[in-house]
Amino acid sequence: MEGDMNKGMKLLIITHQSSLYQHIRRMVSNHADADDVMQNVLVKVYRAIEKFESKSKLSTWLYRIATNETLTFLKKEKERMKTTSRNDTQLIELKADSYIEEGRIIMVLEKAISLLPEKQKLVFNMRYFDEMSYNEISSVLQLTTGGLKASFHHAVKKIEAFIKENEIG
Repeated sequence: MEGDMNKGMKLLIITHQSSLYQHIRRMVSNHADADDVMQNVLVKVYRAIEKFESKSKLSTWLYRIATNETLTFLKKEKERMKTTSRNDTQLIELKADSYIEEGRIIMVLEKAISLLPEKQKLVFNMRYFDEMSYNEISSVLQLTTGGLKASFHHAVKKIEAFIKENEIG
């Protein structure tokens, strides 16, 4: 009897899983949630299949279980979202704003650097982004540390002026 039950369940799943999944997926926001609900549906069907009375079509019974499980999931999600504090929502909004602002700052900085004379650009990048010491830069570029410091200083001043002109910071 157990083997027949497993074969019947497999046949049931093979026959109806795709349409049930699509039904669930139309109600929930993403694939992972739909998969979770579908798993719950399959567990409920497996536990209750012997109680199915054939008063309705099997597919109707399956859709009712799928719908009820989906509605239960959506209700729990709604409650979970309500318990998310206003501060958390504000924090998410602030993070989004900061990412946008950060992206704008990076774009302006990149533009300012691109306008530098080649030597100042090179020194600035090595010092600022690569965090190389003046001695290391001197070894690479075969220039004096005094000259490198002056180039870096001029680059920083030009970048600061460009940023002020573009109202950043």
